Amino acid sequence: MTGGASRAVCLGPAGSYSELAATLLCPDAEILMRANFSAVFDALERGEADRAVIPIENSIQGGVLQNLDLLETRDACACREMRLRIDHRLALREGVRLSDVTRVYSHEQAIGQCSHYLDRVLPNAERIFTQSTAKSLALLDAHSAGIVGAHIRAKGVVLSAENIADEKNNFTQFFLLRRRSEGLPARGNTVFFSAVCEHRPGSLLGLLQGFSERAINLTRIESRPIPAVPGEYRFFIEIDGDPASANVRAALEEARSRCSSFRILGIY
Repeated sequence: MTGGASRAVCLGPAGSYSELAATLLCPDAEILMRANFSAVFDALERGEADRAVIPIENSIQGGVLQNLDLLETRDACACREMRLRIDHRLALREGVRLSDVTRVYSHEQAIGQCSHYLDRVLPNAERIFTQSTAKSLALLDAHSAGIVGAHIRAKGVVLSAENIADEKNNFTQFFLLRRRSEGLPARGNTVFFSAVCEHRPGSLLGLLQGFSERAINLTRIESRPIPAVPGEYRFFIEIDGDPASANVRAALEEARSRCSSFRILGIY
């Protein structure tokens, strides 16, 4: 991405963690925002943006499942990643007291990451999911609160003095995406791929054995059910290694040969 003409798309509205990540990953780009993750992928595929930025995993809540599924099926691949420290604050309209709050709005992941605080401080408040943390700002009234990032600044809104997350050492991994049709990056330090192996004893062990035999470190594995095939799972796997290396390339090819479905989702 070069020059001011480049565009990056992410989940909005303004003030979302995704927007913050996009400004860090694409400092010279015009930032476009969409209402949901599917629309973010649409904008990338249609050429409305040159790059897209999505959250893919949180250190507390785990994988962002919708984005794992979208990355598996859409014309996109990860070409860079970053980890952003997450600092959640409770947002209230000026003059609203905690005792007035009957509803808490935020993204599902943010509410999950602050569940202990909500159980203790607002145990009777209804928890309502929004498309993003920043979206909750538009819903604030005399009886509601939101959970937003500490970087948010909004007129008439007061943020809690401290991070309300259950785990203060909280990070979200974001991917910078480009269109898969442009080609996967030729080199990188990490390969992220999805795989479906036969539904029989030892098939997953066989899939992973080639990496172990070549001393390639496995840094992540997550399973997702395959909707159309009950009882079958797709594995999302990340390894340390440069795909330009003959050793890594051989391990990936061996893994591919053991799978009914295999797709490299990113090299970064």
